[in-house]
Amino acid sequence: MLARPKRLGAYPTYLILGGASAFFSTLIFTIDLVYQAQVAHLNPLQLVLVGTVLETTCFFTQVPTGALADVYSRRLAVILGVLLTGAGFLLEGAVPRFETILLAQVLWGVGATFTDGADSAWITDEIGEERVGQAFLRASQIGQLAGLIAIPISVALASVRLNLPVLLGGGLFVALGMFLIVFMPEQGFQPTPREDRNSWQAMAATTRDGVRLIRRRPILLTFLVITLLYGAFSEGFDRLWRDHLLLDFSLPALGSLQPVVWFGLISGGSTVLSIGAMELVRRRLDMNRHRRVAWVLFAFTALLSASLMLFALAGNFFLALAAFWCASLFRTIRVPVFHTWEVQSIDPGVRATVLSISGQADALGQIAGGPALGAIANYGSLRAALTVAGVILAPALPLFVRAGRQGRAVVPAAEEPAAAVER
Repeated sequence: MLARPKRLGAYPTYLILGGASAFFSTLIFTIDLVYQAQVAHLNPLQLVLVGTVLETTCFFTQVPTGALADVYSRRLAVILGVLLTGAGFLLEGAVPRFETILLAQVLWGVGATFTDGADSAWITDEIGEERVGQAFLRASQIGQLAGLIAIPISVALASVRLNLPVLLGGGLFVALGMFLIVFMPEQGFQPTPREDRNSWQAMAATTRDGVRLIRRRPILLTFLVITLLYGAFSEGFDRLWRDHLLLDFSLPALGSLQPVVWFGLISGGSTVLSIGAMELVRRRLDMNRHRRVAWVLFAFTALLSASLMLFALAGNFFLALAAFWCASLFRTIRVPVFHTWEVQSIDPGVRATVLSISGQADALGQIAGGPALGAIANYGSLRAALTVAGVILAPALPLFVRAGRQGRAVVPAAEEPAAAVER
C-alpha cells in the first residue's frame, strides 16, 4: 500500500494558504466587476444586489460556521470554506447570468464564513499566541506579493476572454482545498468530546459562550464596534472608487492601451507600497505590547480617514492617485495588526466563534453602509459619498483609545479574578 503523505508544518501551511488565496482572489477580482457588467450584463442595481446577497449570506452564516469550527475542527472548517469558495467562482465564471451569479455569491459567502476566523484560530492553536502576530504579518506580505504577480496575469487572461480569470481562480481554489485535505495538520485543537456533542446544541452552547465572553469583556465589544465602522466604510469605498476616477477625472493616456490598464497599475502600486510598509511594521512593532498596538492602530485609522477625504475632494488626478495609494496602504497594514490584537484577547475555546461574530459585525456594517453611500453617490455625488466614507471612520478613533485603556484579557474570569492583564 502507498504510504500516507506526510503533513506539512502548520506555519508553512498557513503561509501557503495565505499566499495562494491572495493570488487566486486577485486573479478573480481584478476583472470580476468588469466581467459582471460586460459579459453578464448586470445593471447598476443588480451589481449592488450581488454585493448585498453576499454580505447577507455572510451575516447569517458567520456564527454557525464559527461554532462548527470550535466544536468539531478548525481544519475541517477551513477546507470546506476553500472548496465552497472555489465552487462559487467556477459557477459564476461558467454561467454569466444574474440568477447564477447570485447563487455563486451564496456559495462564496458560506465558504468565506467557514474560513473566516477558523484559519486564525487554527494557526493560533498550532503555533501559540506569542508567535501568531508574526505569522499574520508574514502571511499578509506573501499575500501582497502573490497579488502583485496575479494582476498582470489576470489582465492578460481577460484580454483573451473575460471569464477566464474567474474560472481559473475558482479551479485553483478547489485544487487548494484538495492540497489542504492531504497536507494540513491539526494537533493543537481540542474538539468537544464526542459524549458532549449534540450537533446543533453543542454549537449553540459554544455560540452562547462566545456571546457571554463578549458581554464579560468590554474590550471585545469595543472590537466589534470598530469592526462595524470599518465594514460600513469599506463596502461603499470598494464599489465607488473606480467610478470616481473614471467619471470625475480624465485618465491620462497610456499610448494605445485601454483605460482598464490604469486600474492594474493602481492596484500594483498599492501592493508594492504595502509590501514595504508591512515589513517595517513586522520588524518594528512588538505585537505583544497592547497599548502600543492600540496607538498604532489609532494612527493608521486617522491617516486612512484623512487620505479618503483627500481622495474624495482632490481636483487633480495625480493628487487623487497619491491619496488613494495612502488610503490603501494604511488600510492594508491595519488588517494583520488589528487581527492579531483581537485574537490575543479571545479565549481559545471560543476563538473561532468570537471571530465569526466579529465577521458578522463587519457584514452588518457593509449591509448598512454600502447602500447608504451608494444612495449618496446616486442622488448627490461620488465625492460626497467618498467623503462620508472617510468621516464614518472618525468614531473609531476614541474607541482605540478606550481599548488601549481597557487592557488585554485572555484568561477566563472564572479561572482568575484579575481577568484583565495589561501589557
